[in-house]
Amino acid sequence: MHENTSAISREALLVEANKVIREHEDYMHGMLATEVEQKGNVLVFRGEFFMDDDGLPTRKSTAVFNMFKHLAHLFSEKYHLED
Repeated sequence: MHENTSAISREALLVEANKVIREHEDYMHGMLATEVEQKGNVLVFRGEFFMDDDGLPTRKSTAVFNMFKHLAHLFSEKYHLED
């Protein structure tokens, strides 16, 4: 299942992912990946989604969703979680 990817700890992956987020041109203050989960061959990132007071997505929510999608594409080709 993971023959072409390297094992990595959740903590190390989150450090690397948050570095990518901070250096990305679409970075917005407060964007942060706080969790990562392995779903088959895909790494799924989670964090704050910046909902409004009614629990509805804001403009920032879309940017965060797109960033987490970018991280999934970027890192799923390289890594799998070691646990």
